[in-house]
Amino acid sequence: MRRSHRFTVSMIGLCLAGLALGVTLVTPSQRARAQDHGNVTAAPPPDVPGTGAAVPAPAPVATPATTTPAAPAPATTPQAAAATADEATTYDQESVLKAATGVFGKGAEGLGKLIEKIFAEQGRPNAYIVGQEGGGALIVGLRYGNGTLYHKVEGERTVHWTGPSVGFDIGGDLSKSFTLVYHLNDSEDLFRRYPAVEGKVYFIGGFTANYHQREQVILVPIHLGAGWRIGANIGYLNYTKERTYLPF
Repeated sequence: MRRSHRFTVSMIGLCLAGLALGVTLVTPSQRARAQDHGNVTAAPPPDVPGTGAAVPAPAPVATPATTTPAAPAPATTPQAAAATADEATTYDQESVLKAATGVFGKGAEGLGKLIEKIFAEQGRPNAYIVGQEGGGALIVGLRYGNGTLYHKVEGERTVHWTGPSVGFDIGGDLSKSFTLVYHLNDSEDLFRRYPAVEGKVYFIGGFTANYHQREQVILVPIHLGAGWRIGANIGYLNYTKERTYLPF
């Protein structure tokens, strides 16, 4: 009996010791959970399952760049448009001087000043004629010539001209000819008679220029004379497509 009573007391003591040990082990875990509930610090992002890598933070959103609109192109004025069209259909002074120098030679003194003066009076021509002319007069005379018309828009074509010269002229001449042509919109309009009133003096190696006009078309022949003439004559020049020796 005494052994049974002692065994029972021993078992009860062991149970109480185990229970006390269990309480001691459980209490720290409960305290840790209570501390976790009171902590407001955000936990780091969990690892991606199966990779061991942390989840990347969201990429920053790009802000669109602000661009300044380009300034509008300046509007073309009617004056600028007219100037552009004039350049496309007429010859500038430099081109004309170069062509005339090819006719008379680089040593022709005074040619540049003469062309400059014509440009100042008449502006830019839309055609010119390169050729040669012969003529002579004693009271009643003749002139004849041939050459090439250079039209800014329509190109090149051969032309001929003849004309009477009535007046008080003495001598004769045979000269190269360079003619500026103004307002010739259609090269077919060239083939007509152009009256002229001339008062001129030819000098050996010197230049002369005179005007012929019919309606809006103006012709300004420039000559470098090989003889001499003195006088004032009244006549005209008749331009033709084919060569002719009849001045009328």
